[in-house]
Amino acid sequence: MPKPVMLMKTPPTRRFVPFPQINPTPIYLESSELEALRLVDLEGLSQEDAGTSMRVSRGTVWRLLQSARKKVAQALTEGRQLIITP
Repeated sequence: MPKPVMLMKTPPTRRFVPFPQINPTPIYLESSELEALRLVDLEGLSQEDAGTSMRVSRGTVWRLLQSARKKVAQALTEGRQLIITP
């Protein structure tokens, strides 16, 4: 069983839809991926500090960040809907 991740903020929205939407296939971003992205890229925390805040290891934060960054970049460059899952 994976260790539960502590989320400090719940996202105010669950979906981003580009206009025009080029590709109808959505990309699903997990809440834990969004939290890692928010803490490191928006709040400026180190991966170590983000891991402490989320109660996971630095390695887990690194994995979540890599996945989140790829998904966001893919959604932006391919004109795909981004759905945040709980």
